[in-house]
Amino acid sequence: MAMGSGSNNSRMAVSEINVTPLVDVMLVLLIMFMVTAPLMQQGIDVDLPKTSSSGVDLSDEPMVLVITANQQITIAKQNVPMADLRTKLKSIFEKRKNKNIYIQADKKVDYGFVAETMAEIRAAGIYNIGLITLPKGQ
Repeated sequence: MAMGSGSNNSRMAVSEINVTPLVDVMLVLLIMFMVTAPLMQQGIDVDLPKTSSSGVDLSDEPMVLVITANQQITIAKQNVPMADLRTKLKSIFEKRKNKNIYIQADKKVDYGFVAETMAEIRAAGIYNIGLITLPKGQ
């Protein structure tokens, strides 16, 4: 009888999952994402003014108009002269469901230039205009 019980123990299958290869793969993926994440950030460097207002809900792909320190207007990574801004915006917003536009202006840009840009945006038929700023703590 002792022989029979000993042979049953040796036939029992081990039902454990070896997680070492899984951990190795996950660590490699984590390192790859940590290395590539900073490279995915792109855009134009703009020194934003700081305010105490809350953030904007960016869930619906907003249109962002960027005004750099040297008064260059950029929409979707394309420079647009002030004279062509109204027609460009009309053609863009004919097909868009979201009629919001956000202005991201450098804090060194003259207020008059930003106001002139906002007037051109309104002349294009867009009345929902937001200003992008940074919180005061940053």
